[in-house]
Amino acid sequence: MKSGSGLYIRFLAALAAAVLAVLAVVVLVLHRQEVMRNEVLALGQESMHALAFDRLAERSEAAGMELAASLVNPLYYFDLEEIGVLLRATLKQPDVAYAVVYDNDGTVIHDGSRDIRSYGQVMDDAMAFEAVTARAPHIQASDEALDVAVPLYIGEVRLGGLRVGYSLASVMADEQRAANSMGQRLAIIGQRHAGWIATLMAGLLLLAVGLGVLVQRTLVRPVRQLADAAREIEAGNFVAELPASGRTDEVGDLMRAFGRMRESIARHDRDMRRMAYTDALTGLANRLAFRESLDRRLMELHGAGRQLALLFADIDDFKRVNDTLGHDAGDEVLVQFANRIREAVDRLGGAGSVLARFGGDEFVILVESVGSDSADMREQASHLAETLVAELSRPIVVGGRQVFLGTSIGVTLFPDDAAGATMLMKNGDIAMYQAKVAGKNCHRFYSRAMDQAVERRVSMEQDLRGAWERGELSLAYQPVYRLEDRSLVGAEALLRWHHPEHGMIAPSVFIDVAEQSGLIETIGPQVLRAACADAVAWRRDFPASNLFVSVNVSPRQLRNGDLAALVDHTLAQTGLPADGLHIELTETAVIGDELRVSSLLARLRDAGVKVWLDDFGTGFSGLSHLRRVPVDGVKIDRSFVADVLRDPDDLALTTAIIAMAHSLGITVVAEGVEKEGQYDVLRERGCDLAQGYWLGYPMNVHDFRGLLG
Repeated sequence: MKSGSGLYIRFLAALAAAVLAVLAVVVLVLHRQEVMRNEVLALGQESMHALAFDRLAERSEAAGMELAASLVNPLYYFDLEEIGVLLRATLKQPDVAYAVVYDNDGTVIHDGSRDIRSYGQVMDDAMAFEAVTARAPHIQASDEALDVAVPLYIGEVRLGGLRVGYSLASVMADEQRAANSMGQRLAIIGQRHAGWIATLMAGLLLLAVGLGVLVQRTLVRPVRQLADAAREIEAGNFVAELPASGRTDEVGDLMRAFGRMRESIARHDRDMRRMAYTDALTGLANRLAFRESLDRRLMELHGAGRQLALLFADIDDFKRVNDTLGHDAGDEVLVQFANRIREAVDRLGGAGSVLARFGGDEFVILVESVGSDSADMREQASHLAETLVAELSRPIVVGGRQVFLGTSIGVTLFPDDAAGATMLMKNGDIAMYQAKVAGKNCHRFYSRAMDQAVERRVSMEQDLRGAWERGELSLAYQPVYRLEDRSLVGAEALLRWHHPEHGMIAPSVFIDVAEQSGLIETIGPQVLRAACADAVAWRRDFPASNLFVSVNVSPRQLRNGDLAALVDHTLAQTGLPADGLHIELTETAVIGDELRVSSLLARLRDAGVKVWLDDFGTGFSGLSHLRRVPVDGVKIDRSFVADVLRDPDDLALTTAIIAMAHSLGITVVAEGVEKEGQYDVLRERGCDLAQGYWLGYPMNVHDFRGLLG
């Protein structure tokens, strides 16, 4: 009995030990399964978070750079309406929390709202400093948002920057939902297997081992494979192999869901790439795509003896379309232009040609030669450029109206002109500018001399800055006489520049530089104040003279819209009566925006200031402006006056201008009177006023006062 009892007890002990061992194994297995589940869940959540965040960052940066490229021209011209349109379009995109354009000091220029509620406010949030000081696209993130800052440059000049904020709430919510779903499904699987093990744990140790193997094969390995695939997808490999998804359980659902997620991410990546590399309006490649294509092509051709031609095309006077017909019509013009360029490039550019819209009304074309002869490449590029100029000169019908535009094209060759993409683009831009200078609607090839011309222009622009303060700029006055009795009635103020090294600079040269660089917006008001102050001195020292002074206003000053306020302030500051000031505008400055200009000129005339139309007869529509633009006088261009004694046509045209103007109650002034016969003919035809070398040369203020005394 004792022996049996001992054996029984030992059996019971062994049985108990076996049960305890099985229980320990079961507990250990269950514990290990829980640890594994948590590891898998953490790994999956980490991979999904990294993947989603990186995709959002890449998408946000690409979208920000594309938007920044569209904002450069509007910001350069301070076009708040266009900036607002672009920002509001961005704010409508999913997850965009804010979109702000700011200047170099971090002051808000536009926030996308229609009333620009934060205009002029300095950005002071935690991420503002890094955004304002960034010199390249910069991404930073907080717990709530992803901030993309892109500086806006025109050339090498930084105009300001763009900030776009993407809310992370939806990303975090998606991650949490996916993690919860994965956790729940893993928990269900774990509970199911745990229940199965608990039911069979009385002596089914081998089955428990088999169950562990089963779990490893049916759960852990697929999830690890999913994690490996997630890392591949994170690295950009969207064709990473996934485990077979023929299973019908939760793991199968998870694998199929992961597959759908991969396809969705791949589709969104393709969409983002298409958006990042395609111009939305014309469907052409955009600046980013073209630059990458150019860099790749140059790398392939280095040392290969092949030639490339880059054509930089810019639509002439395109702003006139937007100003007169509206931006919708402007977009339609761009689309038609793009189609014409595409057809010409497809026909003449060859198989390796690339066409892109570089921004605004600029297009770039890359053409590759079939051989190594640079002469053949030059001939091919010249033929394509001539064809484009001809094709784009044909009228475009928009809204039932014909629009006539031209195109200036700059052509540069690789490797003759440059060996790198940056210099090649710069040379193409320089050549295009020279085509503009040459009269527009033509093409020019880049040459070294163009670089020198650009350097001279840049040097002149630098010297022109501060020239007024240094006393280099001064005013000369050309007297204006009444033809009827040859009495002095006023003077035209003319700007002169005496450079300390180069002497006198022709006004036609430096005024164009001032206009193009924007310096005219600083020099113009200074000229106006000085001329008004001199006129006040004439009237004070010679009360009987009652002379007026006429001041030329540039098209750029006219476009700014604050000319009336500037004139009011200047008259109040100097004390000159309004009737003592005549404002002169060129006819071409009025063309294209007559409605707005008419309103501006009406304000000046209501204040008592006289408005004259300068260089009359050289514009596009001549006398038709006199019906639509409120002016007090017209100045007959000197080209008509020069030949009134020889050319019957010029005499007839001058006579018609005088008669038409008088019928509308408008004063007529003749420019360029250099002979007595011209003076007599104009007086006989009833011309009111005249100026020219025969009557008096431009003179400094001291000599002009001598005419009065």
